[in-house]
Amino acid sequence: MITLEMMPPLMFGGLILAMLIGFPVAFTLAAVGFSFGFLAIYLGFFDFSFMQAIPGRIFGSVLANELLLAIPFFTFMGAILERCGLAEDMLDSMGQLFGPVRGGLGYSVIIVGFILGAITGTVAAQVIAMALISMPVMIRYGYNMRYITGVLAASGTITQLVPPSLVLIVLADQLGKSVGDMYLGAWGPSLFQIALFAGYTFLLGIIKPDHVPPVPKTALTLTGWPLWRKCLMGIIPSAVLIFVVLGTMMLGLATPTEAGAMGAVGAVALAAIHHKEFSAAGNRVLLIGIVAAGIGTILGILYTGSFLFKIAFAITYLAVIWICLEAVRIPDLRELIRQGYQTTMRITSMVVFILIGSTCFSVVFLGVSGGVWLEHMLTSVPGGVWGFLIFINLFIFFLAFFLDFFEIAFIILPMVAPIAQKVLAPVVGADAALIWFGVMLCVNMQTSFLHPPFGFALFYLRGVAPREVKSSDIYWGAIPWIGLQVIMVVLVIAFPWTVTALLDKPVSAEDLSKIRIEVPQIELPPLDLGPLKQQ
Repeated sequence: MITLEMMPPLMFGGLILAMLIGFPVAFTLAAVGFSFGFLAIYLGFFDFSFMQAIPGRIFGSVLANELLLAIPFFTFMGAILERCGLAEDMLDSMGQLFGPVRGGLGYSVIIVGFILGAITGTVAAQVIAMALISMPVMIRYGYNMRYITGVLAASGTITQLVPPSLVLIVLADQLGKSVGDMYLGAWGPSLFQIALFAGYTFLLGIIKPDHVPPVPKTALTLTGWPLWRKCLMGIIPSAVLIFVVLGTMMLGLATPTEAGAMGAVGAVALAAIHHKEFSAAGNRVLLIGIVAAGIGTILGILYTGSFLFKIAFAITYLAVIWICLEAVRIPDLRELIRQGYQTTMRITSMVVFILIGSTCFSVVFLGVSGGVWLEHMLTSVPGGVWGFLIFINLFIFFLAFFLDFFEIAFIILPMVAPIAQKVLAPVVGADAALIWFGVMLCVNMQTSFLHPPFGFALFYLRGVAPREVKSSDIYWGAIPWIGLQVIMVVLVIAFPWTVTALLDKPVSAEDLSKIRIEVPQIELPPLDLGPLKQQ
């Protein structure tokens, strides 16, 4: 006889078995959820009316969730920028800038990976683009093959952590936290991660200099100001787009959905500006728009809401519209936009179906007291808070061998989040607990793209690498970079301030006790009620 206590572990076992068969995860989640739901009704654990919570939650929490609208916008932005040629120019200019330094091509890949991660948010495109461009150059100048494959794959996965990552948006939604706070929490670990990657390259240049040799100066095609100009032409537009997307969100000027929409429009404009067929009239309109935006910003600081401020930004908006129309005029970009729409539809549909399936599973799981079972299991782990964090991170690390980050976020997080809030609140405070936990898992889930033999970044690299690159070089090359990502997980666990330093500090009870409210004494004229009337 199946008891109520046996249902949660049976559901987990059934889910794992069904996924090992290879059936699509979204439909597997729904099938397991409904199967155990009808079994629970048959055994009398709850009645049929409880299952009405599934459509209620799907239409009320999933399809009506405005935060998830940001996903198609950021996906479209990444789809446009990954194919518009920006990556090629940035890698070429950065490679020539850092090339004469030992390990310079590695530094350029890491830096460009960080910048592209902040404007595209997609691992596949980033790994493929950088491999196609940088791998032949690094091979030509004698870089170690395992270092080449490792740095290209790892620099692509940093996209998962650098805002405006889709992973962070999904984590914020599943944890019930602000996307802006999640982005602020992720900046520290993402910068430390880049520093670890660069530090490893630097040490490799000292210990094994033949693995990362400098590029001969005779091989450089640009030097001096022309080289710096080409670098700035790639970095400045990217920085402007990053500010438009992230800056407006963090300053409270735009919601995540609005920032994503601006990023999508900005990506089309950036692709048009970068294209060789961009017209002379478009260049003049671009210059007028930049000047108008600068004047509008100054007026906005000095005279908020003035008529001239509105006029200046109206001119800027018209310039953006003109540039987007230029993109439609160019056949290559018109095809690029069409491909961007298709990619966006595929990814958005996948996310929605996984969300619907995970909702079916989680409602039934909670209905058979799965939350109580999970909380008891996790809180009884020896070691208290640190034991809980070590266990969860090891669990996610090994789960990432088989599941994508979307699947981990939608299946595991809704069940673990309440327990994490309760366990971690005494360490960093109730407000920052889930931000710390979410960023920590995001750092951990980066490794899912590098795990041999199922890491998707390794598959992407294998698909575009030349025939002389062995699969063993790709797999062995990923190992040191997985180690660096694990070190980053340990640092985030050991030093919570790497995540919480940029977050707004909540007002404590001690701060409240120091607040004094002084009401000024206002002298009122004497109240004249007139002579008393005798009755």
